[in-house]
Amino acid sequence: MKLWGGRFTKEENVLVNDFNASLKFDRRFYRQDIRGSIAHATMLGKQGILTESECELICDGLKQILSELDLGTLAWDEDAEDIHSFIEATLTERIGDAGKKLHTGRSRNDQVALDMKLYVRDEIDETKRRVAELLKAIHSLMTEHIDTIMPGFTHLQKAQPVTLAHHLGAYMEMFKRDYSRLLDVRSRMNTCPLGAGALAGTTYDLDRAYVAKLLGFDAATSNSMDSVSDRDYVIEYLDACAIIMMHLSRFCEEYIVWNTNEYRFITVDDAYSTGSSIMPQKKNPDIAELIRGKTGRVYGALTSMLTTMKGLPLAYNKDMQEDKELTFDAIDTVKASLTLFTDMLSSTTFHGDVMERSAAGGFTNATDAADYLVKHGVPFRDAHGIIGRLVLACEERNCALDELPLEVYQSICPAFESDIYDAINLQTCVSKRNTAGAPGPEAMKQEIAADERFLITIGAYTKY
Repeated sequence: MKLWGGRFTKEENVLVNDFNASLKFDRRFYRQDIRGSIAHATMLGKQGILTESECELICDGLKQILSELDLGTLAWDEDAEDIHSFIEATLTERIGDAGKKLHTGRSRNDQVALDMKLYVRDEIDETKRRVAELLKAIHSLMTEHIDTIMPGFTHLQKAQPVTLAHHLGAYMEMFKRDYSRLLDVRSRMNTCPLGAGALAGTTYDLDRAYVAKLLGFDAATSNSMDSVSDRDYVIEYLDACAIIMMHLSRFCEEYIVWNTNEYRFITVDDAYSTGSSIMPQKKNPDIAELIRGKTGRVYGALTSMLTTMKGLPLAYNKDMQEDKELTFDAIDTVKASLTLFTDMLSSTTFHGDVMERSAAGGFTNATDAADYLVKHGVPFRDAHGIIGRLVLACEERNCALDELPLEVYQSICPAFESDIYDAINLQTCVSKRNTAGAPGPEAMKQEIAADERFLITIGAYTKY
């Protein structure tokens, strides 16, 4: 018998039942459902709506069901409509009529809203933890590679020399923002919808603030209609997840490029690579490629939720059941991607010598050569043109700027002196860039120290 079956005179069509039922996917938050029911029953007992013995019987029964589900010793009733009806039916079967009183003062609308909020909140905390692990891994590599010179790129063209620490620091900033976004979503969503009823509250003397406190919420929700029809927090969480995946995908794209024979900046550990079924020499960065590919999957979940919610009138509509499957899949995808990427990053070998040779071979010190002229009284726009001519001269001779004879420099501009070679040395180019946020060693030490303070603040700092 369905929870709502009293008004109906015939059974559901089998296909309708299968199409409507959600147990196959909402069983995932049985812990949240039972936790919410225990809080609800405790409040009903406190308010005298349930007797002390009824409250105790219900709570003990729910705890036993939770234990058995955790252990896998309680079989799922595949005919149950959803997780809520399964748990209530199991409880009533075990403790009798007291179990039928559990639903007093609540609706499945506020119950499922609560379960989804509790579940999303738990998953935000787990996602934060995994982002923090990635931040720790990046910070460790930054500390190790302050002096590892590599080319910085724009348009995938070599631009100026930087360090690996500086390059990794850009991703550190991205994932710090991701962490803060997760905090922001969690803070805004942390109100309790239980007690909103179907949409208009209840005539029972519920203590909603008490339930909110029991469940770790900051307060009860303010409007009962919004309480049961709000899925903003799901959309915000999926948005944060989509941005995390975008950042991972960008990092993976660079990993894939750096891993090529043409670059050889890194060697990806064998544990995070696969081979070819026909070409025995191949070692493919499949994990990086899969993370890059799965980013679109998470984008799809966000787009799906926005599309589902865009035309719904107040208050609850069955369309909102579609908030679960794609959200669950997106959460699983993000968590797995974060963990795999963190482990892959930590096990990667970075070839600093190859990176530095690459920086030396791409005229990345051209801007520093122009700055040299500016410091010798040449207007920058003129200096820009002079260095362009020198680059052409290097290309004709198939050499780098620091290999070009001094007489060639002076034939193009007499302001050049022998100290030009010191000025365009890659170490010099990097070391003198110490404005805030730059790759110079003093600036990087300040950045790494700031990142360390961030990790300490979020409880994730480890002394390497």
